[in-house]
Amino acid sequence: MATRQQKKLKILLIGDTCTDVYQYGIVERISPEAPVPVFKLSHQEEKPGMAGNVQQNLLKFGFEVFAVTGAVSTKTRLIDMKSKQHIVRIDADKHTDVGVPIGVLRDYLKDIDAVVVSDYNKGMVSYELLESIVKEFPKLPVFVDTKKTDLARLEGCFVKINNTEFNLAKSIPTDLIVTLGDLGARYKDTVYPAEKIEVTDVTGAGDTFLAALTYQYLKTKKMEKAIEFAIKASSVTVQHIGVYAPSLEEIA
Repeated sequence: MATRQQKKLKILLIGDTCTDVYQYGIVERISPEAPVPVFKLSHQEEKPGMAGNVQQNLLKFGFEVFAVTGAVSTKTRLIDMKSKQHIVRIDADKHTDVGVPIGVLRDYLKDIDAVVVSDYNKGMVSYELLESIVKEFPKLPVFVDTKKTDLARLEGCFVKINNTEFNLAKSIPTDLIVTLGDLGARYKDTVYPAEKIEVTDVTGAGDTFLAALTYQYLKTKKMEKAIEFAIKASSVTVQHIGVYAPSLEEIA
């Protein structure tokens, strides 16, 4: 007997995006011109980063994603193939002059299951936009990963930041999740530990955490279970070089 296919949940993704460029090569000598390594390029890969990487993770979890993003920055990483270590990262940042107004998003907001925000402070996402979403759509879950510091203005959102960002924050909201690297994550004075694993590259771990947090919260409506799942998901990502979107099977 045929089974009815489960309807996909719809996500509105808003944020700053970039292209991650990975240049792989080897270092065999030091330059005679200056005390720096000579990088011999082997090959290059490109992957979507920032909000683009969040989108890839959300798609892996089976969401239907509507993405609204700004100017595309570029991050180029030189990676030594022997050690798998970054030698240098070159950032070419682009800023969005005018952030997205809520008027552009209202039609989406009426027909989605959650909002996910990947905010790198490049101009796409304003405090006012997030405040307006919370005010006009109070029952809609909003998950925010941000570089902003006045986080109390994001009250009503589930806000995820790392420990460095927490130390820079001027104010904090009620629902704040702080990722702690290999120690796990903290939420409302409770630390949720991570399993000890061998870390290859932490690039994109926060993006995976955000997407996984959204997935499991919408599934269970329990933040504690969502955090535990997000920790497991990001633990898979950090075992790969560069940004990586794990499958549900890998996380399990």
